[in-house]
Amino acid sequence: MTIEIQTTTEAAVRRFTPESLRAQIVAILDAWGMRSDSAATTANVMVDTDLSAIDSHGVSMLSMYEKFLVEGRLDLNAEPEVVVDGPAFAVVDGHHGLGHPTGIRSMELAIEKARKSGIGMVVVRNSLHFGALGFYARMASEQGLLSMVTTTTRTPVTSATGGTTPILGTNPIAFSAPRVNGEPLLVDMSTSVVALNKVKAYANKSKTLPEGWVFDRAGEAVTDPAQAYSLLTQLGATISPLGGPTPETGGHKGFGLSLMSQVLSAALSNAAGPLQAGDRDNIGHFFLVINPEAFNPGGQTAENVEHLANAMQQGEDGVKIPGDPEREARRERGENGIPIPDVLFTTISEIAGRASAPMVLAEIV
Repeated sequence: MTIEIQTTTEAAVRRFTPESLRAQIVAILDAWGMRSDSAATTANVMVDTDLSAIDSHGVSMLSMYEKFLVEGRLDLNAEPEVVVDGPAFAVVDGHHGLGHPTGIRSMELAIEKARKSGIGMVVVRNSLHFGALGFYARMASEQGLLSMVTTTTRTPVTSATGGTTPILGTNPIAFSAPRVNGEPLLVDMSTSVVALNKVKAYANKSKTLPEGWVFDRAGEAVTDPAQAYSLLTQLGATISPLGGPTPETGGHKGFGLSLMSQVLSAALSNAAGPLQAGDRDNIGHFFLVINPEAFNPGGQTAENVEHLANAMQQGEDGVKIPGDPEREARRERGENGIPIPDVLFTTISEIAGRASAPMVLAEIV
């Protein structure tokens, strides 16, 4: 389950094959000058995200990545480097490359250490946006391991409880656990009521924002998605923390989770703190992997998770547990194609044109 999910069912939205979307992303990244292996890795993560109906973190991110490139914030030739390597932990420097290759390398390293030591923890600094956290958490649980992933985010959009100044990002958290008879239990959520990029996704679809998501600095609700996104990127508005805008609705709990994510992702790795300016981003990630066989041998952990998941759904129709919506979306979009609104299609076309990359998107008719 993830609060980032958008199930796009509008008949007017055209659908495109996942293979052509992957090829389109690679074509643009290649034209930008990105290493071919890194481009392929990045495209795989982005397409999986769109297949999972997390439209805010997939191909729609190309416009932001182009902005990073133009502003000199992105090093397309960067390779993640392990700068501290312990028996059960490591520190990775992303060297200002796109975060997807860094995220893959870091999760693979955490998995390797968990296999040997029972637990593996990797923290990252000097990274950029790396997509949806659930992709990386799922990497571990598909191998029978437990995992938790957190990250800081680039733009401050949430205020401290009782304040109005944007101070922290949406700072998401993901957790995944293996099951015996199904895809992993997967929790993937921002610590705000919605991610910043979902506001942009609403603007792409010209959908009105629910009241209570975004407030301007005067405390007035903003429901126009384009206006909200513009204000948020200029520190002129805030997104409510998970739980809502007030302590009465539990907003202080969401802000507490955001603080936790900030400490794990940035304080440990020496990534950027709140409102810390610089010529380049310094996003921090945190990867924790636990090998259940080291604690509870014989596959009992996966069986316990399976029993728990089944208990949640027993006797009630329509109950969904974390991971179900993404799994259903991957099946449906894998069969019927990935929906791309006309606004986003135009944006992709313009990016490709500026990069002198071919348009290879194949529409399903």
